[in-house]
Amino acid sequence: MEPHVTVDLSPEGIATITFFHPAQNAMPSFLLRQLAETIQETGQNPATKVIILQSGGERTFCAGASFDELATIQNEEEGLTFFSGFANVINACRTSPVIVLGRVQGKAVGGGVGLAAATDYCFATQHASIRLSELLIGIGPFVVGPAIERKIGVSAFSQLTLNASTFYSATWAQDKGLYTEVFETTAELDTALSAFARSLTAYHPAALQELKKVFWQGTEHWNTLLTERAAISGRLVLSDFTRAAIGRMKAKNQ
Repeated sequence: MEPHVTVDLSPEGIATITFFHPAQNAMPSFLLRQLAETIQETGQNPATKVIILQSGGERTFCAGASFDELATIQNEEEGLTFFSGFANVINACRTSPVIVLGRVQGKAVGGGVGLAAATDYCFATQHASIRLSELLIGIGPFVVGPAIERKIGVSAFSQLTLNASTFYSATWAQDKGLYTEVFETTAELDTALSAFARSLTAYHPAALQELKKVFWQGTEHWNTLLTERAAISGRLVLSDFTRAAIGRMKAKNQ
């Protein structure tokens, strides 16, 4: 299958946005741009009452940003553009006037953890372990950090960040507040998610919009903050340390 972002709007007003890339849903810039735009446009559609954000495939929710594209960055401007990809998606979820539900069916790495954190209510399976692996290549989870820290707190975010080679279980992520509900199977997840989404469509839309503002109060500066964070990664990725780490990673994967 080719990389894509699709949206399906049910008669009840449930908009399901699906992103997919054959490389374990590792996201290149063009796909992140499409995803951010789709979330923005769908949230502004008067017919949309709730959004479900999900990925295609079964094993991995999102493996983060495209490693192949990361290796091609030549200057700080390109670095800023690249690392702004997840920033734009996070801000699209944050500013959407409707509630965004997450469906995390498999592992989430790096930016994928940030996507889960950007949703308002996140469902996951027991297979949805998480890892922030950015330090392994000499950068850090600067862009997704604010969204993750907002959900799990500074202590858990520090643990997740500094233990960069460790996968933490879905149960750990639920205990820390990243996932709201965790299920043994994808089928059980989908049943619960569908029922919850339908329940939201019965509530007063204006009340949900006001609640959304309350949930995200104090994040109004994130358009600037996440851009600043993207610039940090954009500089670090040009360092000799990171270039060497990327080279070793590519050689290992060949």
